[in-house]
Amino acid sequence: MNEMVTIPKVEYLRLKALDEDMSDLHSATAILDRIKAGTEDLIPSNVVDRLLDGDPPLRVWREHRELSQTELARRSGVNRIQLIDIEAGRKTGSVATLTKLAKALAVDLDDLVVATD
Repeated sequence: MNEMVTIPKVEYLRLKALDEDMSDLHSATAILDRIKAGTEDLIPSNVVDRLLDGDPPLRVWREHRELSQTELARRSGVNRIQLIDIEAGRKTGSVATLTKLAKALAVDLDDLVVATD
């Protein structure tokens, strides 16, 4: 048989809000732990703003990581001319190429792909 407890609705709503607050606190703590461990990256607002404004993602991330085109080409194994063409929007780059660049920049592949309608 199920045991039942009856409480006023106001008390129920208060307890529910406390439970939601605790859940948020656990989520925030988990994120802070990942940041401290180096597995979560904070993205500065100027990077987000540039991406939202339509700047080429590859250029935005490369500049955020303070890499020259030559250094990114060296780290990724991608030809510098190809990198320049991707940044300029003349080419999109293959999945393999973008994967190499994403790895060198420590970002997800999706972070380098420009969404099209």
